[in-house]
Amino acid sequence: MKVNPVHQSIIKTIEAYKTKLNSIVEPDFQTAPPMGGWSYSEVYSHIFDASLLSLIALNSCIKKEGAIKPTLFIVKLVLFFGMFPPGKKYKAPSKIAARVKKIGITAAQQFITDFELQLVQVIPKIDGADPKIKVKHPVLLYLNAKQWLRFIEIHLKHHLKQLQRIENSFKQQS
Repeated sequence: MKVNPVHQSIIKTIEAYKTKLNSIVEPDFQTAPPMGGWSYSEVYSHIFDASLLSLIALNSCIKKEGAIKPTLFIVKLVLFFGMFPPGKKYKAPSKIAARVKKIGITAAQQFITDFELQLVQVIPKIDGADPKIKVKHPVLLYLNAKQWLRFIEIHLKHHLKQLQRIENSFKQQS
């Protein structure tokens, strides 16, 4: 896997999150959608908190603070195809879901900025990471530095679709 195309895809996806954020007013940002589930606020809290945690794991791989473990074949397929298997609703692991909170638009913007700053620092180091060194993901198990980057990309895109479903839910209600 080449780092630059994945990095560029992440940047493009982050821009979509920023554009979406700029189109939402604070009361709607905090309100649970008519379809149920997380509000925009909770999605932003989750995705950027999880992305920051993923960068910590990625950085641990770079620093050789992981273990030599295999990556599951099914996980390799997810990473190869760039998406979670369709037709299933996924729930965040309980430890991750417990971190989700309602935040304001300003806090969401800060989360994005924090993520972007940390991403820029780690990108140049990824190619030098030992691909055998892996850090455990709560669901996908062991990922190396490049696999963590790919996971971040896939996860960001996955939740961007969720934001569209929330928006559609509000439109159907009106």
